[in-house]
Amino acid sequence: MKTLTITAADVKDGKYVGTEDVSDFQGHIEIEANLGWVRFDGHVSVSGRIFAAAGSGIEADESIEAGWGIKAGSGIKAGWGIKAGWGIEADESIEAGWGIKAGWGIEAGWGIKAGWGIKAGESIEAGWGILAGFWISCKKTLTFRLRLFAGACYWREITEEEKTITCGKLVGGEVCYGIVKETGIEAPPLVSTQIVFSEPDLATRVAELERRVRAMETAA
Repeated sequence: MKTLTITAADVKDGKYVGTEDVSDFQGHIEIEANLGWVRFDGHVSVSGRIFAAAGSGIEADESIEAGWGIKAGSGIKAGWGIKAGWGIEADESIEAGWGIKAGWGIEAGWGIKAGWGIKAGESIEAGWGILAGFWISCKKTLTFRLRLFAGACYWREITEEEKTITCGKLVGGEVCYGIVKETGIEAPPLVSTQIVFSEPDLATRVAELERRVRAMETAA
């Protein structure tokens, strides 16, 4: 899988001006460090991962999507949605005009904000707070330090389901709006290990040793 490396030469006034089309890129995208926010016109979609080194952020006018994970040394921002098959991680904030969805976890050093819902296959963690227009859902821990709002949609009436916060366990600050539903975290299954001895097995080996000891005693 090929990798597109974005350097300072590919960025002008904070905007990506490279020749490679990133709307359907078959590979990975890596953004060099200390480029600030790198904004992409339209949609960014890759089959692999999107990685921005320290001091660089990822911004798209429309959606950001990766078959693997998305990680930024600064922040991640999309006018529409953000989606990753693996995890989504930013040292600063993660923000989407629509929804945020990750197959694994979602983690932001600052805040997480979505105009629609937020969903993670594992945990969600924010250093500050979380704001969602609709529901928030994760299977493991939901962690935040300050405040959380779920169902903060202002442009139409919403149902109780649309403002539900579903998680294995909630850890953190104050839930200012939303209905919390803790489902519990399942313990990992115990792995049973069975040792199988090939022939001759242990019993056979012990019997052979005993026979030899007896033979030596008789010979003595």
